[in-house]
Amino acid sequence: MKYLFFLLAILIYRPSLAQHPELKTDTTIVMPKINIDANGLLSITSSATSSPHDFDFLIGKWKMYHRRLNQRLQNCHDWTEFQSTDEASPILTGLGDIDTYKTTEMPGMVGTNFEGFTLRLFNPKTRLWSLYWVANNSGVLDAPQVGSFENNIGHFFAKDTYHGIPVIVVFRWDVRDKNHPLWSQAFSTDNGKTWEWNWYNVFVRN
Repeated sequence: MKYLFFLLAILIYRPSLAQHPELKTDTTIVMPKINIDANGLLSITSSATSSPHDFDFLIGKWKMYHRRLNQRLQNCHDWTEFQSTDEASPILTGLGDIDTYKTTEMPGMVGTNFEGFTLRLFNPKTRLWSLYWVANNSGVLDAPQVGSFENNIGHFFAKDTYHGIPVIVVFRWDVRDKNHPLWSQAFSTDNGKTWEWNWYNVFVRN
């Protein structure tokens, strides 16, 4: 009987994601300056090294470990931790990729099958990436996050609203360790002067 209890403990034990060795909340992040043109639109220029191969690291199957801020833009300091899976494959002979994200642990939807889909496209003329996201709880394709990688760190920006508040959203990909890429998301309400980080996840090969 004691061996049965030991086996069950192994199966249900889940270490805190905050303690996961690759999931580090970097409080020293230096963000690129946000440029807004005369029409109030984001002005984004690619890095000199931007390449259609920038997301090659993502191809394959992954397990993802998440930390998600419980309330955004509310001076909240409480986080929820959960897991998901992800699988990515190339498209358009290397000019993009798609991936499918699945979990039953999405905060606010625990026990329900949550599925997200990302389309990433590289524009050979502008050398910018556009990242499009859609989830099965909305069925609406979000406006693209646009940007590029430099020194294995990518920043992708879009203007949006959150609960009626205008925000700039950034997706940040840190792939200095391509075996454990780290994705994070932040909102800015002051055109990029300050940022509130609200979601982190680390990828681990499945």
